[in-house]
Amino acid sequence: MIPLVKTRIPPRHVLMPVLEEVLYSGYVAQGDTVEEFERRFEEFVEGGSSLSLNSGTAALHIALILAGVSDGDEVISTALTAEPTNVAIKMAGGRIRYADIDPKTMNISPDSIRNSLTSSTKAIMVVDYAGIPVDVDRIRQISEDSGIPVIHDAAHSLGSRFNGKRSGTHFPLTAFSFQAIKHITTIDGGILQVSDPELYEKGKLIRWFGIDKNHNRLQNNIRFQGYKYHMNNVNAAVGLCQLIDVKDVIEKHVSNGRFFDVALSGIPGIELLNYYEGSEPSYWLYTMLVDNREGLVQKLHERGVVASVLHKRSDAHEYLNDFRIELPILNKAYDRLLHIPCGWWVTSEDRERIVEIVRSGW
Repeated sequence: MIPLVKTRIPPRHVLMPVLEEVLYSGYVAQGDTVEEFERRFEEFVEGGSSLSLNSGTAALHIALILAGVSDGDEVISTALTAEPTNVAIKMAGGRIRYADIDPKTMNISPDSIRNSLTSSTKAIMVVDYAGIPVDVDRIRQISEDSGIPVIHDAAHSLGSRFNGKRSGTHFPLTAFSFQAIKHITTIDGGILQVSDPELYEKGKLIRWFGIDKNHNRLQNNIRFQGYKYHMNNVNAAVGLCQLIDVKDVIEKHVSNGRFFDVALSGIPGIELLNYYEGSEPSYWLYTMLVDNREGLVQKLHERGVVASVLHKRSDAHEYLNDFRIELPILNKAYDRLLHIPCGWWVTSEDRERIVEIVRSGW
C-alpha cells in the first residue's frame, strides 16, 4: 500500500551517532542541543525567533496566551483542521467562532473572517490546510484594520512560501508541529516562531513554569502561569538530523504536488484547488474535491493506495462548537473532500500509478 502519511526517520548512520552522543552525555533535558536546534530552525525559516516545545499544541497554547486570549474571549478559527487547532483555543479559555472556508483553497475565508468579528474577538487563528498558504495579504489587512492579532497554525505547511517568504514570517506568531507524520518529526515536538523579541522572552517563561532559566531557582519569582512545555535534547537531536536535508524532503512533496496539479487536471468528477497568487504550497497532502468520493476511495484502496478525508471537521465535536454557526461553503465541500498521498515516499512510479487509477474512472 502507498500510505497517505508516513513517519520519516533519518538514515541510521546519520541519526544514531548523534542520538548516542546526547543519550550518554549525562544531560538529556533542555540544554545546548535544544538551543542549537532553535538557531538552525531560525536559519531555515529566515525570520523571527524559535521557541522549541514538546508539541505543536503547546505552541498554539502559548501563542494564544501571548495574544492575550483568556476566559470568555472569542477566537475566530476554521472548522476544517485537525482538532488540536481548536482544542488549544479551549485550553486558553477561549470560545471558538468559526468562519467559513474559501472553496478555491479550503482555507479560512478572509471575507468570512471580517464578517465574524465581534467586540469579543481577541485573536484570529488561520491554518494552511494541507500545506496550502492562506490569503496572507488580505488576512494581514484585516488584522491591521481591526487591531486583532493573527496566530498562524503552520503545522501542515513547513517550507511553504507566500510572495517568496517562508511560513513562519507572515504573522507575529506561527506554530509548527513536528509530530510523527509531519514533513519532519522530532518524534514529537513543535516550535513557536515569534517575531517580537519581548513576546519571545515571555514565551520562554511560559514554557517552563514561569521560571527564568537565566537565574537560579532561589532568585526566581513566578509572576504568571507557566507550563512544562519545553523540548528536550533527545528530541532536538532528532530535529537537527532532520534539518540536514529538510529542503530535499519538502521538495519531494512539492514535486509530487505539482505533478498532480497537471496530471489530474480535467478529469471528470475531479475538482482541483486553486492557490492564491504568490503561493508556493508545501503539499503535506494533496487535496481535491471528488464526486462519489467513497467510490474513488474504494478503487484506490483495491489498487494499493490509501486515500482519506483524514480530518473530522471541528464543529462536529460538541465541545468545540460554541456558537452553532452555519458554514454553507464547508458543508458543500466537505462530502467531496479527499486527500491522496503526496509525500517524500511517493516515487515517480507511484504517482503515475495513482493518476492512472484516477483517470480510469470509478
